[in-house]
Amino acid sequence: MSKYIPPFEISNKMLDYVSSIMEKIGKLDNYTNLDRMPILRRNNRIKSIHSSLAIEANSLSLKKVKDVINGNIVLGPQKEIQEVKNAFNAYEKIKDFNPYKLDDLKMAHKMLTNIILDDAGNFRKGEEGVFDGDKCIFMAPPARNVPKLMENLFAFLKDNKNEINPLILSSVFHYELVFIHPFSDGNGRTARLWQNVILTNYKSIFEYLPIETYIKKYQEEYYKTIDECNKNGNSNLFIEFMLKIIDETLLEVTNSSDNMIKDNSYIAKLLDVMEYNMPMTSRQIMDKLGLKSKEAFRENYLNPAIKNGLVKLTVPDKPTSKNQMYYKN
Repeated sequence: MSKYIPPFEISNKMLDYVSSIMEKIGKLDNYTNLDRMPILRRNNRIKSIHSSLAIEANSLSLKKVKDVINGNIVLGPQKEIQEVKNAFNAYEKIKDFNPYKLDDLKMAHKMLTNIILDDAGNFRKGEEGVFDGDKCIFMAPPARNVPKLMENLFAFLKDNKNEINPLILSSVFHYELVFIHPFSDGNGRTARLWQNVILTNYKSIFEYLPIETYIKKYQEEYYKTIDECNKNGNSNLFIEFMLKIIDETLLEVTNSSDNMIKDNSYIAKLLDVMEYNMPMTSRQIMDKLGLKSKEAFRENYLNPAIKNGLVKLTVPDKPTSKNQMYYKN
């Protein structure tokens, strides 16, 4: 019996995008050292979670998503707050998931839909379709076929991990999972997460790239492209679309990486001389840093750290208080 191969053809346009993406990755040697950039890592992850959930009609703002993740009280629909908590837990496991194991995908879906779905982590039992009003515009494969379809998809993924560039392979997988629609809900967010899992396994830089933010930016085109691929019977257009999204995400990172590295270098030095929950005056911190200019200290070190929630004020209601001290959060 021949092995299943999803219908797609690698085009020159795809190869041009792959070349452009690889060139940008090559320019980001400093960016790949994300251990030095905790703020960037966290902010990009929050952006990814917010965008992926917003695509699925989660109404929480980026600020509220950040507050939920930081453990603050947020007013909003409990289901949407739970979706944020679930997504954060799942995204934190990106490096732990094996991209080629079906059981790991089901585990990821269970994490993404924990408490929200009764059948979290299990394949759907009923039939699913996409409707435009009363008109069915797409009918997913029958539920009885889902287990075999998913086994075939993962066999294809595993067999071709060294044969097809992961940028293309992950995009094929993304489309195929949405097409098969293996779960009763949460298929889109699972597909987007798993593309990140595949890409992170390929190059670690992808773990914290907010690709979902650009998918959200082109959300209408995202759905239109999926619909066109359903009609065409192949994922060609979707692969090209996702490669464009990845390329644009990397372009933004490339254009701003110098400032990010600079900002995070200052903050890293500041945090190195502070201790958790040990308040210090601005003068004490400046002395430890060997700084004399209060303006430069505030502009380059203190204010960015406060803005990103890494340093807290002992008198938050009175930022200019003469008794003000600062501590590492």
